[in-house]
Amino acid sequence: MIRPYALLFLLLPAAASCSRDSYFQPDARIDFTSPLPANADSARVTAGRHYQRGPLGRLLLGRHYRRVWAQPVTVPVFSPQTAVAGGLKFGKMGGGFQTTSVTMVGADGRSYALRSLDKDPYRTLPKVLRQGFILTTVRDATSAGMPYGALVVPALVEAAGLPHTSPQVFYVRNDETGLGAASERLRGKVVLLEEKFEGKQNIAGSLAGAQDLEESEDVLEERYASAKHQLDGESFVRARLLDLWLGDWDRHEGQWNWAAYAQPSGRTLWKPIPQDRDQVFFRFDDGLLPWLGSKAVAKFRTFGPRIESVEGYTRNAAFIDERALAAVPRAAYQRAALSLQQRLTDAVIEQAVRQGLPREVYALEGATIIASLKSRRSMLPQAAEEFYRLKARQVVVAGSDEAERFVVERRNDTATVVSVYALPLSKKNPASSLLYQRSFNPADTRTVVLHGLEGKDEFLVSGRVRHSPFIDIYGGPGEDTVRDSSRVAGLRKRTRFFDTYRNNVLEPGPETKDRTEHNVLSHAFDRDGSGR
Repeated sequence: MIRPYALLFLLLPAAASCSRDSYFQPDARIDFTSPLPANADSARVTAGRHYQRGPLGRLLLGRHYRRVWAQPVTVPVFSPQTAVAGGLKFGKMGGGFQTTSVTMVGADGRSYALRSLDKDPYRTLPKVLRQGFILTTVRDATSAGMPYGALVVPALVEAAGLPHTSPQVFYVRNDETGLGAASERLRGKVVLLEEKFEGKQNIAGSLAGAQDLEESEDVLEERYASAKHQLDGESFVRARLLDLWLGDWDRHEGQWNWAAYAQPSGRTLWKPIPQDRDQVFFRFDDGLLPWLGSKAVAKFRTFGPRIESVEGYTRNAAFIDERALAAVPRAAYQRAALSLQQRLTDAVIEQAVRQGLPREVYALEGATIIASLKSRRSMLPQAAEEFYRLKARQVVVAGSDEAERFVVERRNDTATVVSVYALPLSKKNPASSLLYQRSFNPADTRTVVLHGLEGKDEFLVSGRVRHSPFIDIYGGPGEDTVRDSSRVAGLRKRTRFFDTYRNNVLEPGPETKDRTEHNVLSHAFDRDGSGR
């Protein structure tokens, strides 16, 4: 007797058409056998007609957005000389694993990303899987993405009060030579062109007034080097709720740029700029095999009238969420949700979808996307509460490589207040030294993790209560001081100190658990998401 799962895998090769030697369409143009006129300014193309499947393929692999990928649309022909005012020149090849990408540079020094709309996950697979129906099936999953979804997003992000890129779709001629090392790989393809927000030369428009633009990796390096650099958590939570609303599950730290703004205090506040909207409106679990996959991999959520899994949607962004949302209280999540509901009106949604999608694609999917966006909007407060609770379970509060004082006050059974001050404290105005403050309720937060990083840091813990989160203290390199006079009812000690055995001052109390060791493993702290 053949089990249902075994039958699926027996039928899968036929559904995926794995016998094809060349998977991708040879050219995006419908009539690519005839030359494109030299003066052609537009072309009739498909984003990916190779994603078409018969009834069996759609049953097993899902309907996804196959009709959209195969739908002929008219798009401009890409010309490096005219794509933007002053023209573009080849800069360098990008590092994408699934798309061919290139940096182009304008006459004014501003940089742009040019990347293929279609994807090839070949290089993301182990070598043993880079063949046969497994490779073809993984390639086929690209059809779960809405190829033109990124064109809808700018108007929605602008209405939400956030900076944004403005991607444009083009067709690259099959004889194009102006893209440097990428010319051959991009010929005949549909591509997206969008501005890059990296470097002072790219400050313009809504970003006027910013001091600098940097990627997440560089911003985090500055943030942990000096407490003068802070991330704008309230803007970030607004952006992340917008991600949930759009069904964009791939929002890892590499999907963000940051704009620096000087503050009256002399510090620098970094505001988030979302980019790379490849996964908005993702549609996945409408076939037997992807339905099984969605049960095993929570992040593959399908965009529809309901926000199905906040945990799944936010899994890829866990690292940057932890860094950027550490200071954000519950009330800020709800303020952001209510503000988005007010800003993202029916008229804004309808206009963004109608103007963003190609006319033929709007006829296929426009009404469905509009209805889903309106329905999901009503769920934003509920999603915000779930998001808050998810991020509040364990909160990482990191200092910097400069000296800081961490003050933990176990005030009562519902409030443990953590404050971080720059050292030395200002004699004229001690309050100006305050870098961080947040109250934690043990009903929401089980553990608060304090990282002193480098510098001579102080950790002061006080208060007598019945309930409190665990306080895990990682002193980091340098001589650190811990004084714990607190007491929490119960047998389990709720202040834990992790550091080297020597070169620290520990004044423990009845609540302190000494976890110091002879090695420096406790000094490890992942600053940029690389795991180092």
